[in-house]
Formats: sequence, C-alpha cells, structure tokens
Amino acid sequence: MPERTDRIARAVVALDGVDALVITNLLNVRYLTGYTGSNGIVVLSAARAVLITDFRYQEAVQPLRLLLDIEILDRDIAGLTFERLIDLAPGCVRVGFESSMAYGLVERLRGLCPAGVELVAVDGVVEQLRRVKSDTEIAATRHACDILEVVYSNIAQGRLVGRSEADVAWEIERTIREAGFPALSFEPIVAAGANGALPHADPGETVIRLGDLVTIDIGAQGSSGYTSDCTRTFAAGGPPDSAAAEDYALVLSAQLAGLGAVRPGAIGGVVDATAREVIDAAGCGTLFGHGLGHGTGLDVHEAPTLRKGSDDVLEPGMLVTVEPGIYRPGQWGIRIEDQVVVTEAGHELLTGFTKELVETAG
Repeated sequence: MPERTDRIARAVVALDGVDALVITNLLNVRYLTGYTGSNGIVVLSAARAVLITDFRYQEAVQPLRLLLDIEILDRDIAGLTFERLIDLAPGCVRVGFESSMAYGLVERLRGLCPAGVELVAVDGVVEQLRRVKSDTEIAATRHACDILEVVYSNIAQGRLVGRSEADVAWEIERTIREAGFPALSFEPIVAAGANGALPHADPGETVIRLGDLVTIDIGAQGSSGYTSDCTRTFAAGGPPDSAAAEDYALVLSAQLAGLGAVRPGAIGGVVDATAREVIDAAGCGTLFGHGLGHGTGLDVHEAPTLRKGSDDVLEPGMLVTVEPGIYRPGQWGIRIEDQVVVTEAGHELLTGFTKELVETAG
C-alpha cells in the first residue's frame, strides 16, 4: 500500500483552489485506493481521506482501512455523501467535484449540500497524476502486452481464409481469458477486406476471403486493471494485390517514423505530425483521419494524446500507442499499432510481434 499512500498524498497536494475533492470516477477511485467495486466515492481533504461504499462491499474494503477511512452507507451513496460533507471533510467550505460528473447528478447534489458549502467543478486532478506510470504500473502493462504476442502468433500460424470475423474474434477472447486475464481492454476488432476501412468495425459474419487484408486490434486487461492495446494487419492466405502492399509499406514507414519521435520532451502534436507527414507526402493524407495515438493505463484511452493540436509533453513513464492507418472505402484498411513506454533515453516497445506483413495459410 505504500504506493497508494503516496498517490493519496500527492492528490491532496494537487488540490488547488478547493478545500476538498469528491471523486466519483471509479477509475480514479481505483487508482487512489485499489477499490474495484461498482459503487464507490472518495472524499479527499487535508483533514482526512474517506472511501464511501455500500453494504455489498463492506467486507471487501476491510483491508483498505489501513490506507484511509471507510464509511458504509445506503445504496444512494452520492446523495448521502453530499448531505454529510461537513462530517466527511471537516472545516471545508469550498468543495470540488469532478467535472466528468453528469450534469443532472450535479444539480441534484447541489440541493443536498449543507448550507455554507460551495461546490466547484474541478478538472483532472487525479487524471494528471495517472499520466506518469510507476514501475509497478509499467510491469502490469507489460504483462498485459505479453499475451497479445501469443494471440498474434496463433493467428499467424493458423488459417484465416473461410472463417468469419466473429469466429476469429471469439478465438482471440477465449485465448486471452484462458490465459488468466479477467477482461479485455475492449471488444476485439477483426475487420476483413472492405470492412477494414472502418477503423472501429465490429466483427460480424463476413467470411474472410483469399487475398483479404484483415485488420485485428486487440487488448487485454490484467487483474491489476492495466490495459494493453496492439493492432496488426494480416494478409489472408497469401500476398495481397500490389496496391494494398504499397499501402501497407506506407503505413509501416509512417509508424516507424512516429515511433522514432517518441521521447521525453516531445510534443504530442509534433509526434503525430512526424508520422502524418509520411502519409501526406504519398498523397494519402485524407485516408488517415484519426489521431496517431493515445495514453493507456487503467483506461485504454487516457492522457496523453498524440494527435493534431495536442500540446501534451511526453515524460519518462508515460505509456502511449502509435497507430497510423490508411482506410480506403470499399477496398481495405491497414493499421499498425504498438504500445510503448517513454524512457529517459527515448522509448521501449512493449508489443513485440513482427510488423512485417504476415501472410497466413491459404
């Protein structure tokens, strides 16, 4: 628990302009405390840190009493928390709530606040702490990446032709779960042929044909909650046509350029531009419409961002993806994505499966 004690202490120091913060985002609650239930709130102030939950979790949270105070309330913990703010955050007059809280809930809770307490929307206190990962968080992410290499090796050695996208997606999920991972980072993306032109296509009953490019985007989530994310594009049953092969080589060149720009002090928008310029120079800029990458952690999409206009500055310990793509409507899609950790010297690749175009069995 020393790491979580430090997180709570740093969060208290980060309170700026408020006496206390009500934390309702469950990922932020988990980051600070390790609590994994579905109904939990943290009230954080210099006076005390309190985790509020309901009867269902009263046994599960007992070990957390070594870290912070615990309050077990009725199921409407949000309403009761705001009614009791004076007790939960003694002496606090100006109380922040996370700006991600739904507007309707905010308005309801304003009416429950004790007289004399001012509620203020506060943005990103815990999220800012989550940007830079500890060695423990990086190790957990590395573990979640290792299983992806197993999955991709199985696909490379097997057969895609004649199988449906949904069948391949189910095999991916089964492999990850049978390896002991309690969850996936997201539902697998398996997109064959023209479906690949949809960056987030849902796998369906489309049957993979000989010569199809098949884009596969997968991630695993370990028991610690940390996520992985990696995309590879395969050629089903043999080489694709020459135009598709040229697009693949272009995406790979852009991806390598983007990776080369990931280092401490790099600006997210500049890293994006480094990869994007490769695709733009080939006249394919309109076919790459999403950002180059994103941070990962307890959420598979979190800060920092690598996209146009991003002023995020990369620091050692940050986890990011680099994933350029080309999407030709009605023809194919190609995306190559790696997950990396920013290091003092540059970056370290966490997803090691080959980026050369793999041709599966016919």
